[in-house]
Amino acid sequence: MAYGKSQRLRPKRRRLGKTDYHRRMRLLRSGAPRAVVRVSNTQVTCQLISYNPEGDSVVESVNGKSLVDSYSWPSDSSKKSVPACYLAGYALGKKAITSGNSSAVLDIGLAASSSGSRVFAALKGMIDAGLEVPHGESVLPNEERVKGEHIDDSQASAVEASIQAIEEAHK
Repeated sequence: MAYGKSQRLRPKRRRLGKTDYHRRMRLLRSGAPRAVVRVSNTQVTCQLISYNPEGDSVVESVNGKSLVDSYSWPSDSSKKSVPACYLAGYALGKKAITSGNSSAVLDIGLAASSSGSRVFAALKGMIDAGLEVPHGESVLPNEERVKGEHIDDSQASAVEASIQAIEEAHK
């Protein structure tokens, strides 16, 4: 049997490239819930997750489908665009504050951390909703992209309508 460092089998999620365990441990040591943002091929998913030794538990969750179902986002619009990510983050922030969580740390997983990206649009939504998340101002996208003005003028009106629906749902 080989016992050397090169012969040791790495954890499965590390081998598959799904989890960076060093980054995860740094996030868990903070003690605050994690605001997890994942962008798939079809939609965005924002979740507030708290750590339990038996397994993490999802406190609140918003995804692209719930934007269409609950917050009047047009069904023919993209569920993973910058405005959709902003709205998902905004809705998650409002739900988190309503349930008694006032702060979180951002967990972007293995996504690239380029400034102005969809992940940081969701972060901007959480911040605008009132959730306290440590961040730097330079990574947040500008207002024109968040409101969807770079896509279409009708997109900007859809964003405003969805923000009103989120506000009414979480009073």
